[in-house]
Amino acid sequence: MIPLHYADEVFDALNSGKPVVALESTIITHGLPYPHNRNAALAIESEVRAAGAIPATIAVLDGQIHIGLEQTTLQRLVAAKDPMKLSRADLAMCLSQGRIGSTTVAATMICAELAGINVFATGGIGGVHRGAEHSFDISADLQQLGLSALSVVSAGAKAILDLPKTLEVLETLGVAVIAYQQDHFPAFWSRDSGLAAPLRLDTAAQIAAAHLMRKDLNLRGSQLIANPIAEADEIPRQVIEPVVNEALKSAMAQKVSGKAMTPYLLNRIYELTAGKSLSTNLSLVKSNARLGAAIAIEIQKQQGPA
Repeated sequence: MIPLHYADEVFDALNSGKPVVALESTIITHGLPYPHNRNAALAIESEVRAAGAIPATIAVLDGQIHIGLEQTTLQRLVAAKDPMKLSRADLAMCLSQGRIGSTTVAATMICAELAGINVFATGGIGGVHRGAEHSFDISADLQQLGLSALSVVSAGAKAILDLPKTLEVLETLGVAVIAYQQDHFPAFWSRDSGLAAPLRLDTAAQIAAAHLMRKDLNLRGSQLIANPIAEADEIPRQVIEPVVNEALKSAMAQKVSGKAMTPYLLNRIYELTAGKSLSTNLSLVKSNARLGAAIAIEIQKQQGPA
């Protein structure tokens, strides 16, 4: 039996046909110190509600997958000491051992699909790391995007990655990569990665129609909606790229690898940008939450009553 525990608000929404947006929890446990992490989690959920949908932040506590966090469970998560950072490989072990864990993009997708949620909003997906031809460091996010049938809203892939190789792998896996209202693939902090997006759609209604058509065709895998950050909030590519390169050099010198790589790089970039990268990160997650809500609403509207 799958150990799913629904927050009352999410349970009622799913059973009454209201739109629901899944949210990951690693931004809470591995992105900000307490109590800023709690405030950020609530702010992102508020964006989903204000846009007309119900947020379902996902995490693992007490041997259960929590689909939506009540105030008490959110407080336990934000104050937890050394919670696991869960992906495909360790989700089952965390559950079987009754440990506390936050979900990455891959784990959130697995849990959201099990819960019957169509839309997931995050910051940026993981992908092929720079130098992967030597390290073989490729995020499990990509494989899961090729397996789960969701609409995933992100600000593209994290700019610390090898973006051309990431796009190639997504194509191989059959993931529909759709830029929202522009022709270029965004790069997390920046609106334009310098790479053309494979596909473009301009409205939430169009994205919802594509989601439902994929379902009718029984196509395995997700569509990745690349939502560029607002121009006023971005760090342009020509500004952030030297910073990323400096952070990568620092990681190499410190011999950082594996799961520690992304948190290290993001923290180093935070230091090098005097905090600008974090405020930009929060802005883009909120923007993705709003678009995710709009897509979830359109999916409910177009598919009609259950």
